[in-house]
Amino acid sequence: MTTQSALITVMVAAARKAGRALTRDFGELENLQVSQKSQSDFVSQADHRAERVARTELARARPRYGFLMEESGATAGADTSNRWIVDPLDGTTNFLHGIPHFAVSIALERDVDLVAGVVYNPISDELYWAEKGKGAFLNGRRLRVSGRKILAPALFATGIPFAWHRDHKLFLRQLEKVMAVAAGVRRFGSAALDLAYVAAGRYDGFWETGLSPWDMAAGIVLVREAGGFVSDINGGTAMMASGDILAANDSLHEPLGRLLRDCR
Repeated sequence: MTTQSALITVMVAAARKAGRALTRDFGELENLQVSQKSQSDFVSQADHRAERVARTELARARPRYGFLMEESGATAGADTSNRWIVDPLDGTTNFLHGIPHFAVSIALERDVDLVAGVVYNPISDELYWAEKGKGAFLNGRRLRVSGRKILAPALFATGIPFAWHRDHKLFLRQLEKVMAVAAGVRRFGSAALDLAYVAAGRYDGFWETGLSPWDMAAGIVLVREAGGFVSDINGGTAMMASGDILAANDSLHEPLGRLLRDCR
């Protein structure tokens, strides 16, 4: 069992406490009041409750740090170098439909560099964490990305934009290209867990467009620390700004990226 740093201990405690709140709400879905923010973008009492819990725990441990959170937005901190990036419930649609595939995602950004990440599925009790230069772990076990070197046996994950999204037709072209050469493509509805699964070698790669920083920040650290490569789909480093992401091992990152870029 690897010893966690003080930083990771703080993040894990916040993720577990927020996860307990989600687990309670997940068991009482029929009592939740759900409002619709926009098409396919739902928010519930559970999101806000979990976010408050995570924020309270993180602020107690690091009171000077800033925040970027899905529900409450950005809050500047006295320490302008450090900022928590938090998605209290990644996979809200799964949650609201009673599908036990969702997560709490917490990352720390230091001087615009992602340095630590935690992704926690409270239903399966799978806790992923990574810290820059210290590796990635799942419930204390060291993680490595998959070792597959060619596309044919590879399993990829993605997120499907809805029909009214600007990238929907592009995605369909991408999906057709990837399905023609790979073993399969999965869409499970949580980018944070998709990236964690890449870090764990369960998926060989992942791509998606139109994400927000809190969807991917923790997962980026996980994949990098597990030996994988993360970029935007153009192969650059603008993932957090563009919302487009491509993650895979060193052998498949470029071939997968080339397939996706050829669809434009």
